Amino acid sequence: MTLSPNNISSAHRFERILLVQRIVLSIIIAAHGIARYWFDAVDPFGVWLGSQGFPLGNVIAYSITIIEIFGAIFLALGRFVLPLCLIYTTVYFLGLILVHAPEGWFVVGLGRNGMEYSVLLIVCLLGIGYQHLPNFSRRVNKQNDA
Repeated sequence: MTLSPNNISSAHRFERILLVQRIVLSIIIAAHGIARYWFDAVDPFGVWLGSQGFPLGNVIAYSITIIEIFGAIFLALGRFVLPLCLIYTTVYFLGLILVHAPEGWFVVGLGRNGMEYSVLLIVCLLGIGYQHLPNFSRRVNKQNDA
């Protein structure tokens, strides 16, 4: 049987697109951490975090960099998806508030360094994370059947 768009179920297509989105998000997230490490920007990031009032700015900067690089591997493999999505959402939301929102909406064109890209990342991360929420209703039904 050949897999063509006509004989693939909607659920199967949905699973495929979520897989593609999760892998692309993983690549984008890993690129953040790899670039920060490769271009020796972790320490300046830590100094900047400290200047914004965060205690242990360097520890936070290295932690974010490590989780962006290695967590992205787990995210791509479908492991620890929900906690990773929540961590990345938190990091990018804080970046949105501290860096991007003051610059406006647009990243390029009518503005520079705005928040549209961060909003897109956050929405995608929340969508992927949502798909990995535990199914509590199934657990409740099993307990009621017992």
